[in-house]
Amino acid sequence: MDAIVNFLQTTGFAQVVNEPLDLVMIVVSCVLLYLAIVKKFEPLLLLPIAFGMLLTNLPGAGMYHADFFADGVINWAELGTGHGGLLDYLYLGVKLGIYPCLIFVGVGAGTDFAPLIANPKTLLLGAAAQLGIFVTYIGANLLGFTPAESGSIGIIGGADGPTAIYTTSQLAPHLLGPIAVAAYSYMALVPVIQPPIMKALTSKEERLIKMKQLRPVSKTEKILFPIIVTIFVSFMLPSAAPLVGCLMLGNLMRECGVVERLNKTVQNELMNIVTIFLGISVGATATAKNFLNPDTLKILAMGVVAFGMGSAGGVLLAKLMNVFSKEKVNPLIGSAGVSAVPMAARVSQVVGQKEDPSNFLLMHAMGPNVAGVIGSAVAAGVLLALFS
Repeated sequence: MDAIVNFLQTTGFAQVVNEPLDLVMIVVSCVLLYLAIVKKFEPLLLLPIAFGMLLTNLPGAGMYHADFFADGVINWAELGTGHGGLLDYLYLGVKLGIYPCLIFVGVGAGTDFAPLIANPKTLLLGAAAQLGIFVTYIGANLLGFTPAESGSIGIIGGADGPTAIYTTSQLAPHLLGPIAVAAYSYMALVPVIQPPIMKALTSKEERLIKMKQLRPVSKTEKILFPIIVTIFVSFMLPSAAPLVGCLMLGNLMRECGVVERLNKTVQNELMNIVTIFLGISVGATATAKNFLNPDTLKILAMGVVAFGMGSAGGVLLAKLMNVFSKEKVNPLIGSAGVSAVPMAARVSQVVGQKEDPSNFLLMHAMGPNVAGVIGSAVAAGVLLALFS
């Protein structure tokens, strides 16, 4: 009889009485699974994030222990004795900054920087779209978040999930769950968030601007680009070197043509494996204590501001460039400066073609779009240099 009583006391049904909020988190995780599977909101990462959230909140499962990573310090003593759960060990890849950097190798291998090389001034549009990061940083500060937490919230505006995860894991790991959910949810909503902002900030005449065809880019330029960017950015901002360096390593694999097997591996097998581990690990941090509080609502609200301001920054700079430039830029491509590749560029194309079906902006929008990937990594480096 004692054995039966002990068994019943170890079940999740018995333990949930002490932690009733776990049931709320299980419901939240199921909602996110619904959004990923049925609504297809960034399913490749939102699905493993949601399932990681489900696993970490199962009563009595003991898969993740937040106290092992309290105050940003890893409790190696506890982990070394085998007391850690599965998610504790997987989370080390996030905490140590391994998974986001490996994701960036795959991102670089799948990115064509030719539109940016052919039209270098679109790099400015990618930089301007990072406005949302720093405006949101100020707003988060005013809402009572610390500078490190504000930087982590602001990075949502870069529309780059791995960068947001990398920055938050270093600056404010206790906010990792809500920030990751906000970042990937709003990335999926780019086609909804951006068009009203683009139309509000541009006139019909501006949306009808046609841009001339981009010049061909040589293979030599494509090979030199990742090497030069890595050296320049790393000298200017060493804290951005891990992200930018991995991004450019992947791109060099793509463009050099001598490591095709590695190129295919990082784009497919490596990317898929790391995505699974990254998503589950990030979801594991979304415990009831970290997620069910007023700060989560503030983060979700500031995330919308970050995306909106980032989109507006790119559009407004494009309008300003037209004042001083003979070759006019269609301001719609400025909104693609957020690094949701290639979704933001497609939004520019769709909005432009609604005004003129013969106007093809996709390749022009890819310039600021891929520039935004670099820009968000650089912005993350700035925040890490200031607050880590």
